[in-house]
Amino acid sequence: MTLTPPVTSADHVQGDDSAPMTLVEFGDYECSFCAAAQDTIKALQWEFGGRLRFVFRNFPLLQIHPDALAAALVAEAAEPDQFWRLHDLMYANPGRLDADNLLAYAREVGVTEDKARAALDGATLSRVQRDIDSGESSRVQGTPAFFVNGRLHEGEWQGQELAHALLHSARAH
Repeated sequence: MTLTPPVTSADHVQGDDSAPMTLVEFGDYECSFCAAAQDTIKALQWEFGGRLRFVFRNFPLLQIHPDALAAALVAEAAEPDQFWRLHDLMYANPGRLDADNLLAYAREVGVTEDKARAALDGATLSRVQRDIDSGESSRVQGTPAFFVNGRLHEGEWQGQELAHALLHSARAH
C-alpha cells in the first residue's frame, strides 16, 4: 500500500525535503500507542539526523476516542512554528484532551484563544478531513500507522524494526 497523496508542502514536516528517508505517521492524539510511538520517533530523528524527514498526518479514531477530533482540530490551528510543540504537549497528556485542556495547551504554545476556539468550532475541519481522507485512501486501518518512503510499514514500530525498514528503504532508492 502506498501513501496517497504523497507528502506536500501542506503537510507538517520536520526535516529536509531532500532527506533519503521519509517517515509518515498517521496518528490520533488520544491513542496510547501513538503517544508511546513518540519516543521511537524522537530516537529515530536523533539517530538519523538530517537523513530523516518526519511527517505527521491526523487520523483521529472517532469511534473509540471521543476527544481525538477536537485535539486534531486545535493542533491545526497552530502556526508551523507552534505545531510541533503543541503536538508534543498533547501526546504527553493523552488522557487530558477535553476542551479546557486543549485551550490551555494552545495558549501555552502561543495560539490565540480565539483561533483555538474557532478550531474547536470546525474552522480547521477541512485540513483534518484532508488527512483522514489521505489515510483512508492509503488504507490506514488504525493508529499509529507508518509509511516508510511512501510504502506502508506493516511490521512493528517498537525497537529497531522501524529503523531497519528506513535504512532498507533508503538503500533501495
